[in-house]
Amino acid sequence: MHASDTGPRRVTHEVTNQPPPLVDVNLYDRDPALAEALRREGGAWAEERVRDMGAFAGSARALEWGEQANRYPPELRAYDKFGNRIDEVAFHPAYHALMTEAIGRGIHSVAWTANRKGGHVVHTALEYLYTQAEAGTCCPVTMTYASLAALKHQPEIDAEWRPRIVSTHYDPRAIPASEKTGATIGMAMTEKQGGSDVRANTTKAVPLGHGGPGAEYILTGHKWFCSAPMCDAFMTLAYTDKGLSCFFVPRWKPDGTRNAFFVMRLKDKLGNKSNASSEIEYDGTWARMVGEEGRGVRTILDMVHHTRLDTALAAAGYMRQALNNAMHHAAHRTAFQKRLIDQPAMMNVLADLTVEAEAATTLVMRVARAYDEGEDDDQARAFARLAVALAKYWINRRTPTFVFEAMEAHGGAGYVEESVMPRLFRESPLNSIWEGSGNVITLDILRTLGREPEAVDAYLAEIAPALGADRRFDAAVKALKQAVVDHGGQESEARRLGEAMALVLQGALLLRHGPAAIADAFCASRLGGDWGFAFGTLPSGLDLRAVIDRVRPPV
Repeated sequence: MHASDTGPRRVTHEVTNQPPPLVDVNLYDRDPALAEALRREGGAWAEERVRDMGAFAGSARALEWGEQANRYPPELRAYDKFGNRIDEVAFHPAYHALMTEAIGRGIHSVAWTANRKGGHVVHTALEYLYTQAEAGTCCPVTMTYASLAALKHQPEIDAEWRPRIVSTHYDPRAIPASEKTGATIGMAMTEKQGGSDVRANTTKAVPLGHGGPGAEYILTGHKWFCSAPMCDAFMTLAYTDKGLSCFFVPRWKPDGTRNAFFVMRLKDKLGNKSNASSEIEYDGTWARMVGEEGRGVRTILDMVHHTRLDTALAAAGYMRQALNNAMHHAAHRTAFQKRLIDQPAMMNVLADLTVEAEAATTLVMRVARAYDEGEDDDQARAFARLAVALAKYWINRRTPTFVFEAMEAHGGAGYVEESVMPRLFRESPLNSIWEGSGNVITLDILRTLGREPEAVDAYLAEIAPALGADRRFDAAVKALKQAVVDHGGQESEARRLGEAMALVLQGALLLRHGPAAIADAFCASRLGGDWGFAFGTLPSGLDLRAVIDRVRPPV
């Protein structure tokens, strides 16, 4: 007989040298870069609201919902039990709980309802914190936020739908929007044959009457990616006789019947499991035109411009979440008679990650202010167009490697699904792909440099106040200006130029607003050239302890 069959199992060891759970922590109070930027960039009036989001996002409740929403992903229910085609998606209750919090806290609406400057800054801070609890639900929240930037091109549709869109009531019921307490909006642009090249689309739109802006059309075609297909309406693109045009497609028609919006399948993605991304077909689908006929790309780009802000802030949020977890583990874990956070090699890694995260947060919050100021200032609007592309490109380039380093700091414990790190790692490449991959974004940057001198002037005006503060920064600016002159519009140089512009902009912001130790480390490594190919290769002579103490968790 085995010993375990005769009585209780003997205890073979005690659990020691393991960190406590990182829960019930206010993420805002642990993030001085965010707090300082919120006040500096015009969002101080909402600080308690943002702090409350920090408490929620770091709570055990929110983190548990995030885990559940991704462990039990959505399911497509094309038909009801009677055989009727319904094209609905069923979600775990945790998904709805998260959406209730996100919508209820006004992430999607504050930029449009604040009635004061700083709304986009506050939106950015709220979602940056919220994404650290769960990222997949940010997709419908982001699209709902951004939709109003495009709907303004069709005032009568905007007037009907805006009250539903800015509502802070999350209403998941599959019923006509006119009967709901709030609505969410999605977007469907890309098709199989074109991807980012939307002018290769084949979806057709035929007018039911005279046609033109605001008129009714019937759509026929497909969309290869349509995330959050349970939204109440979608912005989409289709061809008319006058060219590619923008349309508004509700899930329900005005007569109260289901629109012909067919969900063919849900995508089996690497990550972002809580969010239902789908392939859809239009077959006799009712829609209304938004904006000028034949100018659909320009119309919907106003929405894309705002979703790009969120793809940048989300990546910065992932960095902060990964850093928080790595710092927490290192502060509580001992190896070779010393805490990991005090080991010289680990200090270099953690300090390097801290510098990168601070640079990302500082940049996205400055870009958000440009969105606020751009509502009535041409130079700010030009700066926002260029700076959001730089932020989206560079922060997302850095995020997967950043998360990997933070995961490795946990050792094997960071590689098992009980940790949040595997989910965060799977999430980390996504925002680089969404709303324009690296090549698309950097080619946009190249076109901006060639066609919009006001954007270049705005960029130079932003970095000018930092000149003279650091010789390495000054040298980087000089080299960048020469590179802008020399590139000659070569597409093969687009990424190199985008990277340099992003680094100089981050350096300028840190020199003007960041702690001296972090600005010094950034300039010495990212601009000074004394840096390796991996995180943890900061040069000697820097005050690594001061950098780490910026975000060192209490023990």
